[in-house]
Amino acid sequence: MNTDNLFPNLDNQIYQQHRYYMNEALKLAQAAGDAGEVPVGAVIVDAQGNVIATGENRKERDKDPTAHAEIMALRKAGQVLQNWHLNNCTLYVTLEPCPMCAGAIVQARIGLLVYGADDPKTGAVLTVANIPDSACSYHKLPVMGGILESACREQLQSWFARRRTGEMGGLGAPETGRRGDPATGT
Repeated sequence: MNTDNLFPNLDNQIYQQHRYYMNEALKLAQAAGDAGEVPVGAVIVDAQGNVIATGENRKERDKDPTAHAEIMALRKAGQVLQNWHLNNCTLYVTLEPCPMCAGAIVQARIGLLVYGADDPKTGAVLTVANIPDSACSYHKLPVMGGILESACREQLQSWFARRRTGEMGGLGAPETGRRGDPATGT
């Protein structure tokens, strides 16, 4: 479902700001995809609208199962602010966070999470699970999903299609037991 135009109550300037930062996250996701990673990008913005941290998936390059875009950005933001409390920050990410990332986002007390495409396989914010609103979450995380959803979903779907057909020249080669396409649930 295309949700790019389902936010009529948002002030146009605020909506355009969300679109701007999600476009920045899409650029990071493209860089990750070009490097053979699942194309997910994240941007953290402070209360004044300054980008303080970015991240892209780096699991394959870093040989690190925790090197998701959100985790990379959270780590950098904590270093920049010299504080792990990120309650005055907004995190933009192209794909709904997984359980690990949703937990880290709650731990960081992010002020607002904005994501692009739902993840029907492992989405842990609204789609499959709802970690931010669960009984184990002490921080109630405001969430806005569906910003530039079509662009985010298309980026993932086209990356996985190229990967399946071998067009990536060895980049992003399938591994046994690896998660499938989060944009389609296959």
